[in-house]
This record gives sequence, C-alpha cells and structure tokens, in this order.
Amino acid sequence: MKTKWVIGVDEVGRGPLAGPVTVCAFAVRESDGKSYKGNFDSKKASAKDREELRHVCQALAKSGRVRFAISSVRAEVIDRIGITKSVRICITRVLRRLEIEPGNMEVLLDGGLRAPTEYKRQRTVIGGDRRVSLIGVSSMIAKVHRDKHMTRLALKFPQYAFDKHKGYGTRAHYAALKKHGLSPLHRKSFL
Repeated sequence: MKTKWVIGVDEVGRGPLAGPVTVCAFAVRESDGKSYKGNFDSKKASAKDREELRHVCQALAKSGRVRFAISSVRAEVIDRIGITKSVRICITRVLRRLEIEPGNMEVLLDGGLRAPTEYKRQRTVIGGDRRVSLIGVSSMIAKVHRDKHMTRLALKFPQYAFDKHKGYGTRAHYAALKKHGLSPLHRKSFL
C-alpha cells in the first residue's frame, strides 16, 4: 500500500508593491497529520518563531518525516500574466516538486487557492492559515523564504529599504518611490 500524504498550501506576498509572490506546500504522512497541532499563523508569529519553525521543518525533511517545496514568481511575470495566474504557477510547481503521486495526497489550500484538477482530493479552507496547522506551517515557511529574499534585495536596492517593509505599501516605501522612482523589482501593475 502506498503512503498517503496530507499537504498544506499557502501563499505570501500577494499584496506587496514589489518582489515575488511565494507559495509553499508542506506535506506530512496521513498517519502523522494529527500530530501537527498548534497556532502557526504567520501574521501573528514573530520573525524569530517563524525562523525556528523553518529550522525544525528542515530537520524533519532531512529525516524524511515531512516534505516541503517553495516556489516564487518575480514581479515582471506578475505584471505580464497577473497575480492569480502567478500564484497558480507556483502551486503547480510546489505540488510537483513534492514528488508524490496526485492520487496519494489530500491537498488543503488557504483561502481561494486551487490546485490543478489532477489533484482530485483538494479542499479550500477560508482562513486556513489560522484554522489548519499544515496550511499555517506552509504559510510560515513561505514567509521566511520571501522575507529573506527581500532582505537580500535590500542590499542591491538600499534606497527602498526592502529589508524593513518587504515590499509592502508602507508610508516609507511610497516616500522612496516618490524620491527614486520604480526599481526592476516593483510591480508596475500594482502602482
């Protein structure tokens, strides 16, 4: 009998003015799924807590107990095809990167997210990042990944302070845009 998996999927970075949108799929064996309890709301957790969780997940992945995959789409692609299609591309990529047959998984997605139709057992959960631990874990891993990326980009484009606001539309970010104009990282379609 093949191992069945339960996968939580969430995205981060849908609303920023700059940087990528990022999706994570976090997979556990069906038999272990109930052991992932707790509050994994990436919006309420501190950066330190999110980073600690990522380290734990990496160790579990190395031991083979879990699998996770991350995918991002850059701002220029978001401008060309739109945010919804960009998120769909990421979802397809992360589910394939898990290397689990679609028939051997149940996919739990946050909000209005949908997996490709080949994933027959899928369910969207409104507020899933707060209500379903596996979705919350995927959200936290995606946020750590995207935040680190934006911090690295701040070194290349220090005038925008991406390390502070991660591309979101803060007052400081709008002030930097007014002073310096758009960078190649900005989503022109969002401005």
